[in-house]
Amino acid sequence: MLPYPTPRGLWLPLITPFRDGVLDEASLRRLLRHYRGQPLDGLILAATTGEGLSLDEAETARLVAVAAEETGGGLPLWLGLSGADTRKLAAALARSDGWPLAGYLIAAPYYLRPGQEGLYRHFRALAESTPRPILLYNIPYRTGVNLTNETLLRLAEIPNLVGLKDCCADAAQSFDLLRSKPADFAVLTGEDALFYTALTQGAEGGILASAHVETRAFAAVRDSLLAGDQPGALARWRALADLPRLLFAEPSPAPVKHWLWRSRLIDSPELRLPLTAVSAGLAQRLEREIERRGPAAAVEA
Repeated sequence: MLPYPTPRGLWLPLITPFRDGVLDEASLRRLLRHYRGQPLDGLILAATTGEGLSLDEAETARLVAVAAEETGGGLPLWLGLSGADTRKLAAALARSDGWPLAGYLIAAPYYLRPGQEGLYRHFRALAESTPRPILLYNIPYRTGVNLTNETLLRLAEIPNLVGLKDCCADAAQSFDLLRSKPADFAVLTGEDALFYTALTQGAEGGILASAHVETRAFAAVRDSLLAGDQPGALARWRALADLPRLLFAEPSPAPVKHWLWRSRLIDSPELRLPLTAVSAGLAQRLEREIERRGPAAAVEA
């Protein structure tokens, strides 16, 4: 059995910057230089926040290559994948075999709504298609299908299925999984607004789009809990709790991109259709919060 590290801590599903319809490499490099200096445990590339479904294979390969160049091995890079055809996803794993990746985040198959046995066989087949570790991604409100805890515990027995990004939107299901999962199967919440709650219930960390902003403050919540300082963690979370609500007030990643653009970390808030820019009203709210909090970070020259 190959030793697979258990993902823990604060992970960032990195946005993909665009300008004039193409990948904006200058902004991408600026982002990566910034975030490699933040208290992050890993980056997820080309996932939902990274508009992965709008990227072609050449763009995805370039995204990974640039990220590897800029991080220099200092942060593990995982690739987000999604699809409803097991064979096509297995082929995507094969095509990316030579890329400088540490693992994959793979969402449950969307639209077809397979049964639990189909979901089990789907992920088992994908695990057999790569020697790399895989994080499962359960997000029924996007895919139309829920990975039950029974199925997740079966999948957890497969060595390179190392954990879960949990967006099941069912507090009881999340809590029961945290109670019953094996110690080497990581649960990282993908619900930004529930980061503190998930950590207090035993989650190993989070994959948080909101951590593009106030990255150190998000990391400090977990650090305080690990140090046994629950009152300090709660105080830090109370100062952060409104931020995820604001950054998810309209479809993600538009609000995050607007914030990063106004903070000069990227040169354009551009998205690819069918996603569109934030409304004028939300833009005003974001501007007020940016002014109140100060820029997301000083930008390297």
